[in-house]
Amino acid sequence: MTDQMTDRKVALLGGGKMAEALMAGLIRSGGRSVDEIMVTCRREERARELAGKYGVSASLDNAEAARWANVLVLMAKPQDMEVMLEQIRGDVTADDLVISFAAGMRTSFAEKHLPDDVPVVRVMSNVPVMVDEAMSVVSPGSRAEDKHVAIAEELLGYVGKVLRLPEVHLDAVTATSGSGPAYFFLLAEAMIEACILLGLSRDVATELIIQTMLGSAKMLRDTGKHPVELREMVTSPGGTTIAAIRHLEEAGVRAAFLNAIDAARHRSAELAQGGDEDE
Repeated sequence: MTDQMTDRKVALLGGGKMAEALMAGLIRSGGRSVDEIMVTCRREERARELAGKYGVSASLDNAEAARWANVLVLMAKPQDMEVMLEQIRGDVTADDLVISFAAGMRTSFAEKHLPDDVPVVRVMSNVPVMVDEAMSVVSPGSRAEDKHVAIAEELLGYVGKVLRLPEVHLDAVTATSGSGPAYFFLLAEAMIEACILLGLSRDVATELIIQTMLGSAKMLRDTGKHPVELREMVTSPGGTTIAAIRHLEEAGVRAAFLNAIDAARHRSAELAQGGDEDE
């Protein structure tokens, strides 16, 4: 990857919602221009939709995209990934970079289906990519160098925060930040229902809870204080908050979260494809 200009051409293979969100974020931020992006889709209608909406090139041919770009972002579903890898195998070289978004698919699985010298970087991101607030973790495969990981970090930095971790941690990342939005959505749903139980309208309940969650998240991020410190700021002796927290503790909510996230990590490891017999 000696030619800096060719590094800028990015092909998103698999034009689903996450691909569209990443593409939109790259264009909106100025990270890539529309003529530096190609997206591939299974259906002609979807390709026309994305090309018309964003002004990018769209194709039904993954091999064409592999010939056009030096950075290939694989965003197909895990069960479709092997077919996609075979489609691009003949058109990728050591001068290219393959970035895989497929949940549970180890870099060794992609490497096995590509020529011997093609670098692979694995990404675990999450759905807040749709609002440029993703939490993404990147992990290099055995052939990827710092410069390859840096390209993945640069792309994902336009749509949120990025960390670099060894791949051994990605099952834990999948169970936490990957699945994490669903846990918060479930909590929001429960709190909104509680507001309705107390006589508030759904519209009012929704506004109350969403803004409370947003404000609380910003306090966690911006103050740098431990969650316990912030919780104690709200929890007066003998007050309403401690009464509620007692019920949550009696219901085992903390243990339920620990067990749920551990179960998600275990399931991620079960689903992993890669053939790493030593793990």
